[in-house]
Amino acid sequence: MRTIVIFMFVSLITASCQAETPAENASLRLVATYPLESVEGRIDHMAVDGQGQRLYVAALGNNTLEVVDLKKAKHSATIGGLKKPQGIVVIPESGEFIVASGEDGKCRKYDAAQKLLGTIDGLDDADNVRFDPASKLVYVGYGDGALAVISAEQFSKLAEIKLAGHPESFQLEAKGKRIFVNVPDAGHIAVIDRERRIVTETWPVKAARSNFPMALDEVHHRLFVGCRTPAKLLVIDTETGKTLSTLDCCGDTDDVFHDASSQRVYVAGGEGCVSVFRQADADTYKLAEKVKTAPGARTAFFTPAANRLFVAVPHREKQRAEIRVYETHPGKP
Repeated sequence: MRTIVIFMFVSLITASCQAETPAENASLRLVATYPLESVEGRIDHMAVDGQGQRLYVAALGNNTLEVVDLKKAKHSATIGGLKKPQGIVVIPESGEFIVASGEDGKCRKYDAAQKLLGTIDGLDDADNVRFDPASKLVYVGYGDGALAVISAEQFSKLAEIKLAGHPESFQLEAKGKRIFVNVPDAGHIAVIDRERRIVTETWPVKAARSNFPMALDEVHHRLFVGCRTPAKLLVIDTETGKTLSTLDCCGDTDDVFHDASSQRVYVAGGEGCVSVFRQADADTYKLAEKVKTAPGARTAFFTPAANRLFVAVPHREKQRAEIRVYETHPGKP
């Protein structure tokens, strides 16, 4: 069933897009744009429901969650009543989704039909959200320094894991028990044992500051950390905590993704570009291309099932708010 769903997902997105002729050896090819009419302000993170064919967009500055129908290739709904929504995660089996809002400190759960199922309060500055399918637990970064541990099924807060500062992006091992957390105010990466729910190590980030986005290559034991001051991509060994490479990247980054099938790393930045790095092996990385996007387009979402990178473009002057969709495998440089 999963293979069929992925095939449909790829086919429907491809069918709905306006194809362009890619440049020779292009890393990314723009194949569609989805206008977000009446959306103002900063756009934060996104998530995809592959089975329901929906893209969820946290329109932080607009205080809404925007829904894009990927099958029909158009904006389909707006969920209001939110105060600075930031993080989103989809529960794959049910199509339910969870939205974390920073200003009101709430975490809300909706069903696939966008009906509100429950709310958890008391999560000040609720930010990034992750789902662990093995344990059916949801993790939410919030406050001056904590991850909330939430039951996805009962939708109740079970515990919290203390940190030295507000957590930004974090990643869960699929085959291990660790969580890696960017804690920029503390200038380190916290390593959490999610069974014991404690921080076991902290790895100082010395090559740059403002370590916000993060991606994980679990197979090769590599962590990719985007920094803003200066604009750098750090490659870190998850066995030792040592920084192996420091690479120049697009400025004002807020999302990083590892594409295992093409051995690439995508770094989206508000400077108005996506830096594409080629992973020759676990220790060797080279900038393949810097793809121009738009000023302020610092958040993105990569879905390997469809080989698509969604980039959120905010409304600025004559530039409308929209989602740009890039095919990620046209040239494989």
